[in-house]
Amino acid sequence: MKIFLIGFMGCGKTFIGERLAQQLNISFIDMDEYLQQKEHQTIAQIFTQHGEAYFRRLESEKLREMANKQNCVIATGGGAPCFHDNMAWMNQQGITIYLQSSVDLLFGRLKSESEKRPVLGGRSDKELKSFIAQKIKERDAYYTQSHWIIPQGNGEATTILQQIMDLKFYEKAEIEKKN
Repeated sequence: MKIFLIGFMGCGKTFIGERLAQQLNISFIDMDEYLQQKEHQTIAQIFTQHGEAYFRRLESEKLREMANKQNCVIATGGGAPCFHDNMAWMNQQGITIYLQSSVDLLFGRLKSESEKRPVLGGRSDKELKSFIAQKIKERDAYYTQSHWIIPQGNGEATTILQQIMDLKFYEKAEIEKKN
């Protein structure tokens, strides 16, 4: 079983992913951390030094290194599903779950993180909210290709985790594994 959590930055992929992996007693991989460890640079440094196109190719390459991983939850970068056929690849490799968040929820989480996240820097609150709305609109066609969509409502982690567990996808994976 391989579970990919996707969604816009700040939607809680890492937070939820760690807890989901713990609950299922499987490993957790944060793709942003994995990429940074492999490259010995932060994502901001990669963006600054090489640009977004280079980063997206690198991100796709590192994502495909997950092909041989089993029994894990993988939190992807927010843009990962939108480039290099990554969404189709993830759908073939495992179970994809879109953590769908409102613009207001994401704005509340991201407005203080602009220095850590390269694409957010230097924006006023109004510009940031507009940017989030525009990016979600652009990415929605990719995100909604997920096997499952979990609307986050108020973003309460225990509720989201319960919604994911209620999908019973792990039982289906166990049945497939036995056959």
